[in-house]
Amino acid sequence: MVDAGADDSDESEDLGEPGRPLSRHSPFYIGFFGAAGALLAIFLGQQVQRISSVLILIVVALFLAAGLNPVVEAIVRRGLRRSYAVLMVIVWVLIGLTLFVMAIGPVISDQVAGISDNAPQWLDQLQGNHYVQELDDKYDVIDRVRDYVSQGNWASGLFGGVLGFGLRVLSAFANAFVIIVLTLYFLAGLETTKNALYRLAPASRRDRVSKLGDRVIESVGGYVSGAFIVAVCAGVSSLIFLFIVGLGEYAVALAFVVALLDVIPMIGATIGAVLVSAIAFAEDPKIGLACVIFYVIYQQVENYLIYPRVMSRSVDIPGAVTVIAALVGAALLGVVGALLAIPTAAAILMLTREIVIKKQDAR
Repeated sequence: MVDAGADDSDESEDLGEPGRPLSRHSPFYIGFFGAAGALLAIFLGQQVQRISSVLILIVVALFLAAGLNPVVEAIVRRGLRRSYAVLMVIVWVLIGLTLFVMAIGPVISDQVAGISDNAPQWLDQLQGNHYVQELDDKYDVIDRVRDYVSQGNWASGLFGGVLGFGLRVLSAFANAFVIIVLTLYFLAGLETTKNALYRLAPASRRDRVSKLGDRVIESVGGYVSGAFIVAVCAGVSSLIFLFIVGLGEYAVALAFVVALLDVIPMIGATIGAVLVSAIAFAEDPKIGLACVIFYVIYQQVENYLIYPRVMSRSVDIPGAVTVIAALVGAALLGVVGALLAIPTAAAILMLTREIVIKKQDAR
């Protein structure tokens, strides 16, 4: 008999001694895998940039879901199941928006048309000003603006013509529908999603992580509710004032614009005040001066009385941090970034106090 093991050893070839493994400190190793990681990061960054519009919709939906969650929680505490509470809140919101648009839409449309019709007359009044007349003589600004406004299609022209305007309107409705659907899903599954994320933390820290996460969500919800209340106060105050000073013809449309812009931190209220004051000056300089005085006083009341009291329970951050956060958020994501900046900064500060500062104090 022939030994099979001996045959295998005889048939094997001598391929030499294995070399040492490639050192991870080798320049080739570091350069190759470093370049591969950089290329992968660039590729992933490009893909994220491509879906940035979708990510913004998701962030807005999460923001709204956190804002509506306190209402859902209040209904759940009364004994109703969360799914029914979410459906009830969404139905209330949709009904409210529908009734609001049906009630205020025709009024705003008529008043915007009135502003457009009276714009040429206001431009004629501006021509009486000596400095404005000098500028007009040099650059022919007023005649160009008058022709542009009097054509009647300036609103659609701002969006690239009739086709572009229609496409943008359809896109706005599509985005609104996506946000509503995502908000519904996020609201319905908020508790499940939170619990799934909290389970990723170690068991020894899960309770603390859960409490911190709940605090962040509560602060965002409180900020959304507070911003809505502050905007309503600005709109109602503007509506009453404009009727008193004699701008009732445009009061509803301008008050709606002020309330909408007031949601934007820092600059929104100022933009609304400038817009209303400019139209008031074109109508009557005395009314314009009254508007300037009113909005200067009202913004002080809002900044030092209304806003702190409304936001004191949800957002507790220094004024300088508010300004910096709003500027950074607006630079990164525009209006959406400005809206999300303050609650995000509040959450970061809260986590810093609870985690970093306490850990440093314990050393």
